[in-house]
Amino acid sequence: MAPAAASGGSTLPSGFSVFTTFPDLLFIFEFVFGGLVWILVASSLVPWPLIQGWVMFVSVFCFVATTTLIVLYIIGAHGGETSWVTLDAAYHCTAALFYLSASVLEALAAITIQEGFIYRHYHENIAAVVFSYVATLLYVVHAVFSLIRWKSS
Repeated sequence: MAPAAASGGSTLPSGFSVFTTFPDLLFIFEFVFGGLVWILVASSLVPWPLIQGWVMFVSVFCFVATTTLIVLYIIGAHGGETSWVTLDAAYHCTAALFYLSASVLEALAAITIQEGFIYRHYHENIAAVVFSYVATLLYVVHAVFSLIRWKSS
């Protein structure tokens, strides 16, 4: 299968075909796992507020941006222009980098609270780390296939 065919062609989908083409299908999973990270970090106890602030910023920013992109793709706001393909690739590369940094910092915070905190808070942080790394993986895969689509457009 050619790279352009594997990435759903060189144009962005419109309407509900967003939910049937790859890599745009990953929007759904990015939305779900990003929301889980947001909820878990918001409810967890982290010893360093700066780390929690960064992880919250990344999860909320990516959640809102992903939701915005899904809505814009569904209503067809891109009109088939190649500048939107560039925007899609740039956003997913940035989101992948942001989520990677947030995941590493959240894992560091979870390691440091292993002793001296309530067991439930430790488990919430571990769950946030796991979902954060899953979201990172989703954004990286989406970024790679968005870059392939960008190169072929």
